[in-house]
Amino acid sequence: MRQEDIWDVEAAQSYDTPGAGMFAPEVLGPAVDRLAALAEGGRALEFAIGTGRVGIPLAERGVPVTGIELSRPMVDRLRAKVDEQALPVLVGDMTTTVAPGEYTLVYLVFNTISNLLDQAAQVECFRNAARHLTPGGRFVIELWVPELRKLPPGQQATVWHNEPGYIGLDTYDVLRQHVVSHHFRFDDSRQARLSRSPHRYIWPAELDLMAQLAGFTLESRHADWSGADFTEDSRSHVSVYRLPPPD
Repeated sequence: MRQEDIWDVEAAQSYDTPGAGMFAPEVLGPAVDRLAALAEGGRALEFAIGTGRVGIPLAERGVPVTGIELSRPMVDRLRAKVDEQALPVLVGDMTTTVAPGEYTLVYLVFNTISNLLDQAAQVECFRNAARHLTPGGRFVIELWVPELRKLPPGQQATVWHNEPGYIGLDTYDVLRQHVVSHHFRFDDSRQARLSRSPHRYIWPAELDLMAQLAGFTLESRHADWSGADFTEDSRSHVSVYRLPPPD
């Protein structure tokens, strides 16, 4: 499963859920608030900007935003909302694509660094963030914590979400740190619809080492965008990494 094949026209058309899910005000609002504060009046670059869920409201807050996105159908959806002048986007891979100019903030939300399926590519993502940032600039990552504590010996899958009409489960390959997320959507009929996406999971400590290799230090880590404490029971985290400030 290539990322280009996963994030196709059909996926882009079904991605936006205005006012609900990832687009709910209580989910999106704190993320935009935090990122606007971390930009500190400078420019922001979003890796894997998608359809502009975060980038568009952040730009509307007065933060100049540029995006990098691999999926052309996702960019087409974004372009239906804002034009190139309001929010420029480069089509390319977040490990190698270079956007013009310098930024005080680079950010990567909603687990998307795990779409890079090997450790080397994930390290290169950090290095690409670093090459875009001014001294003292920040790289922000939102990422889930692998749920391996839920896996008893011999079991290879966990159900991570269950609600009427939807079940989400992950199958684990612990040798390679790979996960395939399976999304089952169904109604009252006998038919169900399945979509899948592959990921490479990353422990927070491994993420911190990747950051060090690219010249970052960990500035803060919280369980969510609102600043809740990160604990051993947290299911996700928002980690802020920073380059050394200017001399």
